[in-house]
This record gives sequence, C-alpha cells and structure tokens, in this order.
Amino acid sequence: MKVVIIENDEKRLNKFIDWAIHMIGYAIVLIAVSLLFKNTLIIDAELFGFWGLIAAIIIYVLNQTLKPILVFLTLPITAVTLGLFYPFINVFILNMVDFLMRDKFIIDGLFNSFFVAILISLMNIFMRELVIKPLLEKRR
Repeated sequence: MKVVIIENDEKRLNKFIDWAIHMIGYAIVLIAVSLLFKNTLIIDAELFGFWGLIAAIIIYVLNQTLKPILVFLTLPITAVTLGLFYPFINVFILNMVDFLMRDKFIIDGLFNSFFVAILISLMNIFMRELVIKPLLEKRR
C-alpha cells in the first residue's frame, strides 16, 4: 500500500493512512479529556471504548464534510471578529456529536465544548507537524 499520493505536484497521504492518524488523535484527546475532567466530557465506557471510537469517527466525518461549508457560511463573521469565531465551528460540531450520540457522549456546557474543541484543534496541528509532514518528507 502506498503511503504518499502525488497529485498535481502536491504530496498527500493515502486517505486510509490520513483517516487512521486522525482517528487515533481524536480518540486520544477524547479519552484524555474524559479521564482528566470527569464532569466535562462523559463517554459511555461500555464495549471497551467503542463509543469513543464512534464519536471520533463522527467528528472526523463532520470535519471533512460539514466544516468546509460552515467555514464558508461564517466567513463574514470570522473576518469581522478577526478569526475569533473559527473555534466555535468546532464547538458546533462537538455539540452535533453530543446530539447524535445522546447519552453515549455528553459534553456539559458551552465552555467545556470550547475547551475540547481547542484541544482537538491543537491535536490536528501536532498531528500535521509531527506525523504527517515527516511521513511526506520521508517519501521524498
């Protein structure tokens, strides 16, 4: 299986590798927050973390499909607030996951959603810088 795909002189990771890296990152962030802050984020512990994995998959799918649309629609608000509105898109996605999963994934309050969204954004930055870019450089 190829790790790197080259399209139009642009290097990217294979979709499955990219998906797997993000699933691991999202799962680590969600589990860490649910363990460190017990009343902030509650993930049902049945089936050995199955619900945490389902939450990570839903977050990834919403980030790949709905987030670009939300970013485009909220571009004027984000521009007026000089980018301060952008994290609230992640908060909206987390609250959608909370709504979709009902009692299996619960985020208590807007501030806590914002905190988890910031951690997920930081995880995305670290994954890109520490994992994805070295993989792309290695295949050069």
